[in-house]
Amino acid sequence: MSAAPDVLPRPRLALRGITKAWPGILANDRIDLDVLPGEIHAVLGENGAGKSTLMKIIYGIVKPDAGTVQWEGQPVRLASPAEARRLGLGMVFQHFSLFETLSVAENVALALDAAQAGPGLPARIRSVSERYGLALDPSRRVHTMSVGERQRVEIVRCLLQVPRLLILDEPTSVLTPQAIERLFDTLRQLAGEGCSILYISHKLDEIRALCQRATVLRAGRVTGECDPRRETTASLARMMIGGDLPHPRHRAAAAGAAALVVDSLDLRADDPFGTALRSISLTVRAGEVVGIAGVSGNGQAELLAALSGERRLARRDAITICGMPVGHLNAAQRRARGLAYVPEDRLGRGAVPEMSLTENVLLTSRHQGLVSHGLVRAGAARERAARTIASWDVKASGPEAAARSLSGGNLQKFIVGREIGQAPKVLIAAQPTWGVDIGASAQIRQALIDLRDAGAAVLVVSEELDELIEICDRLAVIAQGRLSPARAVGDTDAEEIGLLMAGAAASFDRGTAFVR
Repeated sequence: MSAAPDVLPRPRLALRGITKAWPGILANDRIDLDVLPGEIHAVLGENGAGKSTLMKIIYGIVKPDAGTVQWEGQPVRLASPAEARRLGLGMVFQHFSLFETLSVAENVALALDAAQAGPGLPARIRSVSERYGLALDPSRRVHTMSVGERQRVEIVRCLLQVPRLLILDEPTSVLTPQAIERLFDTLRQLAGEGCSILYISHKLDEIRALCQRATVLRAGRVTGECDPRRETTASLARMMIGGDLPHPRHRAAAAGAAALVVDSLDLRADDPFGTALRSISLTVRAGEVVGIAGVSGNGQAELLAALSGERRLARRDAITICGMPVGHLNAAQRRARGLAYVPEDRLGRGAVPEMSLTENVLLTSRHQGLVSHGLVRAGAARERAARTIASWDVKASGPEAAARSLSGGNLQKFIVGREIGQAPKVLIAAQPTWGVDIGASAQIRQALIDLRDAGAAVLVVSEELDELIEICDRLAVIAQGRLSPARAVGDTDAEEIGLLMAGAAASFDRGTAFVR
């Protein structure tokens, strides 16, 4: 008697002909997608390919113009995220959906029903966060947390809902290699228990290691489906961008005079949950890229606030730019002396969501001839925004498009392009490629290297170790508010740096680069 043919299980989620258009943009064009029970399914695509819009449709945030959604074989109309959660869907957003003035526990409670959000919730948060290696203090206010710590809140909030389908949008963008492996173990465990997972990432090696199937989107359409475990990174890149994977060109650094100097900076945290900076010293020379690696919450936010001028210092000479003490100056005054800054929070610090791209250019570039005798040169500002859009291939309707109308990756490209376009003497970039696709990531990395080669001093603060190793000339690690001496990138590796980021070193010896 012959064996019966294999029968695929009924899809937990089935999309048929999903179409969604915005003014001037066809975001989703007749998309079909099946997600099976217990499957980890990747969705690949460049920035602006339609991934985020599709996930918002699945989660009930956006209504499709056409097409159907089926859940467990039954047609559904998801009118809100609350309705999606009742069915068993959970989502971790790339742009976080947290109330900054509320605590971790209060933010988690908003996504749970009354029975789940009772007095025992803080203990459950601690238990789940410790179990999955995502340490959280339930009483901490979100506004005091870094981007990486907020991401932990989003992930733990979803895990507490015990979802049947979990959507993850760039979940590892600010995690160490060790934390990523721990998260992957968690996702594999969830899938083994029957949870379906939709995984969106631009990290192709992660998708090959984790996912069983991948659906590729390009310009809003499904252009392919594959088993990523049987593909190479190069073949996945070709499916995604229609060409070979770009690699930045990197030549040996020719470092010049000190352009950015931090001298024995001690700084108290300005909130109870912050990290005090202790004896931070750092020199970045013209013509080099220096990187700072570290797990979120170890003092990066405080250091960036001190460097950018968001927080002014009592000691004028604690920070100097091109030999001039600037510790006492505010952000605008430091920009006037040649500093440019890409913050990690692109919506809020990097750009004002409600303002147009032209207006956002004015916020940081007014010293570039865009204001004359107190009057805005509107045409020049609009031309500067249009030039940035064109040179960085930003998918936007034009210079008057609101910043919030752009996808996360496209807004990131615009902000980076805006800052590099100022030809700064010193550029500080925090998480410069967070949430961008591999093509845009390569473009940003190459632009940072080109800026270095033009003689600028570049400081990159990131948890993307592969990125730091690829573009930096020297690298330091920040942990518990202390900074190691910078070390030539060729003298270390990702495993050693990742261990230091995770706290394997109790302290840094000023006489050596890294202490295990």
